[in-house]
Amino acid sequence: MPKMLRVTQIASAAGRKPGQRETLIGLGLNKLHRSRIVPDTPSARGMIRKVAHLITVTDLPETSPAAEEGAR
Repeated sequence: MPKMLRVTQIASAAGRKPGQRETLIGLGLNKLHRSRIVPDTPSARGMIRKVAHLITVTDLPETSPAAEEGAR
């Protein structure tokens, strides 16, 4: 299972460039304090870098898929 990252929006997209808004939507974020878990891939890292000032990123420990399903 690939390493995962928890991405949380901490700032509003209001007044930002359209590309930054679209990137937040691509990450599954569109409201403050909303979190999503995304795989740690080069494309996700690029999206995170583009909106780094609007989000926080937390590394998640690697777990088995069964343990992750129980946590939801």
